[in-house]
Amino acid sequence: MMDGLIDRSDPLERQNDKLLKIIEVLMRRVEQVTDDGGVAYAHFERAVILEDQITERTRDLEHALDLLNDSNAQLAQATRQAERARSDLANAIETIQEGFALFDSDGQLVLHNSRFGMYMPDLVAELRPGLEFADYVRHASESRFLELPDAQSSGEWAARRMQLHQEKHVMFNLNLTGDCWVQVSEHRTRDGQTVILQTDITDIIRLERRERGKMLDDQAQLIRATLEHIDQGVCIFDRGGQLRGWNQNAGGMLSIPVSRFRVGIEFDVILRRIGSDFEIEGGLTPRDIAAWVAASDRRAPLRFYMRSGAHKTLDVFARQMPDRGFVISFSDVTSERAAARALAHANERLEQRVRDRTLELEDALAKAERANASKSRFVAAASHDLRQPLSAARLYLASIEEELASSEHRTLMDKAQRALTSVEDIIDALLDISRLESGHVEVDVTHVPLRRILDQLFDEFAPAAALKGLDLRYVPCAATVESDSSYLRRILQNLIANAIRYTGSGKVLVGARRQGRNLRLEVRDTGPGIAPADQDRIFQEFHRLDAHVSAAEGMGLGLAIVERACALLGHPLELRSDLGCGACFSVTVPLVHSGRPGQEVRIVTHSGGARPSLDGRIVLLVEKDPDLRQAMTLLLQGWGADVVDASNLAEAEAQLADLGLSPDAMLVDYELEDGVLGPQVVSRIVARHGEIPTRIITGHLSAEVRAHCSSEGLDVLAKPLVPAQLEAFLAVPAST
Repeated sequence: MMDGLIDRSDPLERQNDKLLKIIEVLMRRVEQVTDDGGVAYAHFERAVILEDQITERTRDLEHALDLLNDSNAQLAQATRQAERARSDLANAIETIQEGFALFDSDGQLVLHNSRFGMYMPDLVAELRPGLEFADYVRHASESRFLELPDAQSSGEWAARRMQLHQEKHVMFNLNLTGDCWVQVSEHRTRDGQTVILQTDITDIIRLERRERGKMLDDQAQLIRATLEHIDQGVCIFDRGGQLRGWNQNAGGMLSIPVSRFRVGIEFDVILRRIGSDFEIEGGLTPRDIAAWVAASDRRAPLRFYMRSGAHKTLDVFARQMPDRGFVISFSDVTSERAAARALAHANERLEQRVRDRTLELEDALAKAERANASKSRFVAAASHDLRQPLSAARLYLASIEEELASSEHRTLMDKAQRALTSVEDIIDALLDISRLESGHVEVDVTHVPLRRILDQLFDEFAPAAALKGLDLRYVPCAATVESDSSYLRRILQNLIANAIRYTGSGKVLVGARRQGRNLRLEVRDTGPGIAPADQDRIFQEFHRLDAHVSAAEGMGLGLAIVERACALLGHPLELRSDLGCGACFSVTVPLVHSGRPGQEVRIVTHSGGARPSLDGRIVLLVEKDPDLRQAMTLLLQGWGADVVDASNLAEAEAQLADLGLSPDAMLVDYELEDGVLGPQVVSRIVARHGEIPTRIITGHLSAEVRAHCSSEGLDVLAKPLVPAQLEAFLAVPAST
């Protein structure tokens, strides 16, 4: 090839230049060929990578296609199951014996069975899925098989039906042509769908009609038999005044032959008979009776008497019935009128005898009053004459008391002094009874401070109580009442003396409790009590239940004086007692101001020494735990309180009732037996005894327990109890 490019005949230099150019061209060609090969390799390498990516994408597409095929298979299976379930549901509702339809929450028909449309055949063509409920109601209202109620249009029926559709559950009856009846039940589901059931109740309605007709026939026979067996004559008229029913007594009383009574005769026929044979009493005329029958508005009951001769009187009563008819009854009161006339004559004779007897009693009363006045003057004079030698005897005894050396002689001297004091008390009691029985006692009702009277009575009776070993207590009261000072003091004096006299051991408590605008003064004792059968007799003169009490201790006049003085002042007197439970006498007096009794904390006793502030306070403790209850009882008793302890409400109420006491404070466990809670116990006790300071004690300090107690207005003391907190609560006066 080179030989073709080089001409060997050319000079060597020329040939060398050509060779150099040829080599240069070849070198460039070789270099060019080398660059084209690198690009091709790059394209090849890219093609290999692209092929790998295509292979990987192909695998992904194949996997996705497999998943899609699986999903399509599952969807097809679910579709088949749904179709099967829908078919089963359709078959199920088709087998039920009632019409069934389901509307979705948007009010469109979802499905129904063939019985749903059988009651209105002209509505079947409209029953397609998607039918609006309002359209269904409209088509039903226009159905020729629907019997609309009287005076109601199809539009009004449809509006009423849509109104019922607003309720969640509704049931009503449809009257269809051919005397058929369907009961419609409509219910709303949780998701807002509507289920309608239609039940054929034609047989039930027809059976009910037959039973009702039979019952009405039986009732008619019963009413007829009743009318024939009553003593009155009865006539029943319709709204047009025509006779519809009567009994035989009506004809006999009105002297109308039975043949004249027939259904449909006018009331005027009977009215003419009445006007001709009877005389109507009370200013009423046959025209007035006819006007009452013809009245168009509501007629009030009409009653009058009519008389035939001197031996027959009828009581006539007419009343309108709901259908504007009326019933007239005739009662023969001839014998009653005769008895009334005889009674009037007897009353006249009796009144004359009463007047004569009254004159005799007035004479006897005047004699009794003169005798009573004479007795009162005699008792007053005798009391004055007896006091003179008694006073002298006391002075003689006092003069020789200093000269008695032996204790035995001083004891005899004390007994003699007490005997003289008893005689003076008996004389005062006789004088009081004489004044009260005379009926000429004058009272001076003023504002009376109770503190002064109670302090004086305490100082007077403290030695006698101490001599018997009794604990005499009273709660000082700063209240002022409206009463007669001397008689009020005498009442309390006799009540306290009576309590000390008949109490063998224990204590006597005198106090006051506020009751609205009044104050109740109480004298309580722990004596033997009084049986209910004896509680009236103890207020009689010279009557004593305890036969062992000597005459020196009283003649049984104290309570008689108390009863008469309370009656004179208008102060209610009350006794609460039973055998073995002590007694409580109370006198209720009106308050002058709103100050509350017992505002002082101190308790006065016969010993005169200072006691803790809890001494004599009554504390009700209700605690189900016996050990804790016993420990708290010992602690409170150590502080001087009187403790009524119980494990439950029934036991607490029973003890308070037996003792006849009301607690000054309460400590109540929150959780008691049988699920009873402390606030319930407090509510029951407060309802019976009034407001009482209370604390709930509990070991369960949950927010729920505190909220419950707070809602009931109760404070809580937490277990274990701190004695200082307990004492701080109990030291608060009961009235605060």
